[in-house]
Amino acid sequence: MILDAARAAASRLFSPEFRFVFLKTLGLTLLALVALWFGIESMVEWLAWPWLQTFVPGLPAWAGWISAIIAGIILAVGMALLVAPVTAIIAGLFLDDVAEVVERTDYPGDPPGRALPALRSLLLAIKFFGVVILGNIVALLLLLVPGVNIAAFFIVNGYLLGREFFEFAAMRFRPEAEAKALRRKYAGAVFLAGLVIALFLAVPLLNLLTPLFAAAMMVHLHKAVSARDAGRIA
Repeated sequence: MILDAARAAASRLFSPEFRFVFLKTLGLTLLALVALWFGIESMVEWLAWPWLQTFVPGLPAWAGWISAIIAGIILAVGMALLVAPVTAIIAGLFLDDVAEVVERTDYPGDPPGRALPALRSLLLAIKFFGVVILGNIVALLLLLVPGVNIAAFFIVNGYLLGREFFEFAAMRFRPEAEAKALRRKYAGAVFLAGLVIALFLAVPLLNLLTPLFAAAMMVHLHKAVSARDAGRIA
């Protein structure tokens, strides 16, 4: 079920419909990262050198160049870490587009899902951003614990990403409380699907596609568990 959902989602990633959503996401992500770069760079230049001169008066001019180089390295590393979260929050605005494509092309005989209201989509995008940030902070902290290491990244992100993206797919067809209940009922499958998403997230450049892949995969998984649930009830 999980591998089938992942395979079906991956097969759609480079279709013309998905390509359009991806280009929108990538374009807005690049604009946001450029704006962040100049904003953070200006703030660092405004604070760093005056701060050094205040606490270490009489610094030679070359010290300013060194501090600028160090600040640039820190900024570059910070921006690299922000790529995935920024992509997550922007792609969160287009998740309904992805779900609609999957539902229309792969499940033409089923009733279509309902797009979330604009404000709800924005809040969901912000929540995805927070989940990715929180997940990676926790994973980085756990990396310091002997014996945990890389497994922490996959466990934390697998749980958080699986939960959020499954509930998104489910809420297109059912109330939020019912979506959460269904996710808890199939917690094992949702977590394993989240691990697949976390593996996708760990691959550089490919991680830009993570929100689109995750949304598509969870639409398939939700369809599968809904069919199984309906069979059990019948």
